[in-house]
Amino acid sequence: MNLGHILGIGLSALAAFGVTTSTIYSLLVAAGARRFRRMAGKAPDERFTPPVSVLKALHGDEPDLERNLASFFEQDYPEYEILFCARHADDKGLEAARRVAARYPSVPSKILTCGEPPWPNARTWSLEVMRREARNEILVAADSDVRVSRDYLATVVAPMRDEQIGMVTCVYKGVTRHGLWAQLEAVGMSIEMTAGVLVAAMLEGMQFALGPSMVMRQRTIAKIGGFEPVAQYYADDFVLGNWTAKAGETVVLSPYIVEHHILNASLASSMKHQQGWSTSTRFSRRAGHFGEVLTYAIPFGLLSLAAFSWIGHPLLGLALLGVTVLDRLLLGLLVAGWIVRDEAAMKRPWLYLLRDFMGFCFWVRSYTAGNRVGYRGELYELLPEGRLRRVG
Repeated sequence: MNLGHILGIGLSALAAFGVTTSTIYSLLVAAGARRFRRMAGKAPDERFTPPVSVLKALHGDEPDLERNLASFFEQDYPEYEILFCARHADDKGLEAARRVAARYPSVPSKILTCGEPPWPNARTWSLEVMRREARNEILVAADSDVRVSRDYLATVVAPMRDEQIGMVTCVYKGVTRHGLWAQLEAVGMSIEMTAGVLVAAMLEGMQFALGPSMVMRQRTIAKIGGFEPVAQYYADDFVLGNWTAKAGETVVLSPYIVEHHILNASLASSMKHQQGWSTSTRFSRRAGHFGEVLTYAIPFGLLSLAAFSWIGHPLLGLALLGVTVLDRLLLGLLVAGWIVRDEAAMKRPWLYLLRDFMGFCFWVRSYTAGNRVGYRGELYELLPEGRLRRVG
């Protein structure tokens, strides 16, 4: 047996192991999806509708921004206010907010400016400024690129009836009218991200939050030391939810599915955004990020075809590749169709095959890409545990 054959056997064993782990992962996603649907079937107590303050951090103009903001003014909810904050009064995002607010005079709103952020994470500084101005105990923070239906507030606030619940967060589906690269990013949000959340929630409970939609209490924020400690991190949403759970309060995953509208239409901007998040995860959740490689299927399927063909078993390699393709098609249809109801992903199931391979490439690149990431036109340096330092 020569060295080449030994290497081929080793690669074949690695490929078969990866096919096995990715298949097991898909089974866990299916179990997590069943659990989520079962919990989502429990009707919320709609009688609990306390006054809430909606916080919207803005930074410049965005596609469909006015439509996204308007969806928050159209809520079937008895009493709420909306606060907007950007760095400067002439920010294009604030101009859009003023126009939308003028169309809905019955909904109280405030336009705030915060200046240049004194903390590394600019969004969290905006949240702190709005929190100080908010009239209500319950806060709903939602990103500017999120669009919701009329029942959003009633659904996400309902769990807060339980005083032990400190935060409610939502999974989301990616929505875009742009081309292939934006569609691939949207599929990653709808399927890959949601699948990971479902498994984590099932195995260890919700120990984190998802930034597009977070419901929290003023007293919970005070309990964890305010927003300032959280603002030292790139993944501020993850940290906020994690610290809430560590403080002894429950984090709940709402049945509501948020629409997250993709802003990155070009290949360059989309790749940069997705790579940035993969790299940041390596710093903030080292063990979980390292193990993430075992959840990808298509790369191990391709390796199976190459490695088993090398040692004279091409049909076995082809069969294992077929297993991974079927695995990802079924996983994509399950999550897109049963959980997030993403019709676009359902119509193009092959997109998730490519997205699965791309996710693996982002994972590999995260270990060679250095420690700098960009966000909203600014450059940051990632420090141990995912802490941030602005560059320049």
